Formats: sequence, structure tokens, C-alpha cells
Amino acid sequence: MAEDDDPTTIRSLALSPGDAASAYAYTQENPGEAVLRVTPPFHGRMRARIHVYQRDDTELTGAIHIPPASVIESDVLEDYPRLEATLEDAMSAASDEIRKRHADAVEEWQARARESILEATTIDTDDGPHLVELKQIG
Repeated sequence: MAEDDDPTTIRSLALSPGDAASAYAYTQENPGEAVLRVTPPFHGRMRARIHVYQRDDTELTGAIHIPPASVIESDVLEDYPRLEATLEDAMSAASDEIRKRHADAVEEWQARARESILEATTIDTDDGPHLVELKQIG
């Protein structure tokens, strides 16, 4: 493996707290998956960007996908607001109000999540988990 293809050379990841919060919320609310993605060539300091996909292409691209749940404090993850609408609610006039309350709750959660980014996380590599520092930007 060439050095620039080796993710264990990564020491720190720069990421936007907003990207992390948005990626987590997107995955909770949509059928696709959102991650923080790092693409080769790899070096000591890398930028992780939000990436939404329906088919994982990491085998083809060599990219590293970091689940947003691995960069946000666990107690904040546990507080993610779940939409608790029943079929009856969805058919009623109240469904718009339920969706609005849920959207407001998610927005408030995202603000909290942006303030709850961890200092480090691990990334998966062929050699096993690799610890990297998280540096907030934006």
C-alpha cells in the first residue's frame, strides 16, 4: 500500500460541526445514509466532508466513511427527537402541526449536537481501528 493510500497516516480530521449534526439527522429522517467522508490521498491532517449515498463505494474509491454518531457525544445522540406520528395523525389536519413540531425539535437538537463534538474518534482501517483527533472548523 502506498503511503498516500494508507489511512493510518491520518492524525487529525477537520470537520464542520454542522456537517456532523446534519449527517446524523439526515440518516435518521431519510432512506439514504450520510457520513463524514475522507478521500485519498491521505496525509496527517485531512478534511472530512458530508457525503450522502445509497450505495457504499469505499471499495472502489478508497474513501473512509466516518459515521456521524462516532463524533457526537452519546447522550446527545440518545436525545434525538423521534417523529411519533401515528397513521391516524398522518391522515388528520394535525399532521402538519406534528411535522412542524418535529422539524423544530430536530433543529434544536442540531444546535445542541454542533456543541457536542468529541475530541477524537477512531476510523476503520485494514489494520483495525485508528485513533484520530477531531478539529472543528466553520
